[in-house]
This record gives sequence, C-alpha cells and structure tokens, in this order.
Amino acid sequence: MNAVVEDISYQVVRSRRRTADIVVERDGRVVVRAPVQVSTEKIAEIVRLKRLWIYRTLAEWRESNVKRFVREYRNGESFLYLGRSYRLSLASDQSEPLLLKAGRFCLRRDLVNGDDNVGAKAAFRDFYLSRGRERLDDRVAYYAPKVGVLPVTVGVRDLGYRWASCSPTGRLAFHWKCLMAPATIIDYIVVHELSHLHQLDHTDAFWNEVDKVMPDYRERKEWLRVHGVNLDL
Repeated sequence: MNAVVEDISYQVVRSRRRTADIVVERDGRVVVRAPVQVSTEKIAEIVRLKRLWIYRTLAEWRESNVKRFVREYRNGESFLYLGRSYRLSLASDQSEPLLLKAGRFCLRRDLVNGDDNVGAKAAFRDFYLSRGRERLDDRVAYYAPKVGVLPVTVGVRDLGYRWASCSPTGRLAFHWKCLMAPATIIDYIVVHELSHLHQLDHTDAFWNEVDKVMPDYRERKEWLRVHGVNLDL
C-alpha cells in the first residue's frame, strides 16, 4: 500500500511483527514495516512523528547518490570483490565470461556491448553469485552458533534494494552485491540477519542480540550506510 503524509510519500509493508519501523531504502523509497493489526491512521501518525528523521535521511541519501561512482567496462576500470579493487582487463582469447586471475578481473571482450552492457553485467553478477554461495554458507555456519540460532536455508540472489532478508521460518537470503563489500561488512550483514531469528523487528532487543556477537556493529553499519551506494555495477 502506498500513502502520503504531508509531503512524504511512503510504502506500507505489513507482516507478522510486533512493532513498526521506518526505513529509507537504497533507491530512496520510504518504507514503513508494520504489524498486520496496526491501522492505516496509526501508521500515518508514526510517519508524522518521524518526519524530521525522514527528511534528514532522505537528504543524506541524495548526497550519497551525488557521489555515486559509475563504472565503465573498459581496460583499467576498477571493480570490487570483498572490499578490494581489481583492475579490469578485456580479453579476446578467453572462453569463460569472467575470471579473477593475476590480480585482475578478466572479462571477455565481446560481452561489452554498448551503453547497457547487459552481457558484462551478467558475467559479474554470475561471478558474485557463485562466490557468494560458498562464502555466505561459511559465514552463516560460523556465526549461527554464536548468535544461538539455526537457519533453515541460506540463499544468494538479487534482492533489489535490500542487502539481505530473513523470513519468520528461518530462511536467509543475501544480495549478490554483498560480495563487493569488505569481509567485515559481510559478517555484519550475516549477524544482522541471524539476529532477526531472535527478533524480527529493529527494536532495542534486536540490537542487543547483534551487540552480543559484534560489539562494533555500529561502525560496520555506518560504513554500509555511507559506502553502500558504490557496491554496484
């Protein structure tokens, strides 16, 4: 459901949760996640009470997007993997779409095809998907006992403007773009989602669960807020 309060447009997503919270997604959408039983009028009142925070957060979002780095698919351009930049090398004699070797991303030249570069982007996406499954399975297996939970499944896919998700049934999913972030930030995203198996909402109780395992989570969370816009193709 979409709604407007004063000059703030927002989307309401209802689920089996106990409290409502507001987030500004990476595409600039204001989303209110609310329990099923909370009325439309109550949600509008929550938005009014948080409007100064929403204005400030939207201003920060606009500022970060001005600084967004647009990558080009040409020799020497840098692309990210686990927080490290690797130069791109276009290869004419390569059967695989994309390889990471000798400290470079080697991309098959014929995949660079104009302004949209659909083939090149697909090659990078497939690379992150394949590497992500192994790494995220490993990190979830490492942190799940520390958080004290047992997830049902772990998946890696395109989640739009969400870094990760956790279902009430224990199914975790991570965006393949997470693989561009430093290992410490990937671990933060993992612990964040695992902690949702204790608390679905972003309440103090939830952040206490995160803090038990990762006391410096605030610094990692802030890094993702500031630099997340550049974890893209």
